[in-house]
Amino acid sequence: MAFLLSGCQTIENKTDKIGKKQIKEISKFLQQPESELKIEMGEPDEITHDAKGSKFYIYKKKKYGITCEKKFQIDENNMVVGVSSRGCF
Repeated sequence: MAFLLSGCQTIENKTDKIGKKQIKEISKFLQQPESELKIEMGEPDEITHDAKGSKFYIYKKKKYGITCEKKFQIDENNMVVGVSSRGCF
């Protein structure tokens, strides 16, 4: 049982490390114009809007059957003001 818990903790630590690296990678777009995001990432797979006037560019990729989703919040001045990543490794 101790081995199982230790193995799970190791996997969790590795995924946390990968997640932090992923956020650091996409955070470089913060406070950049949406045009810079599109130059590097291309056209988003999906664009959504919220009630406050923000746009969300969503980029999706599948790897090993797991969907990686990178989401960028674009404000009314066309600047990237938020980023998130889910399922990316």
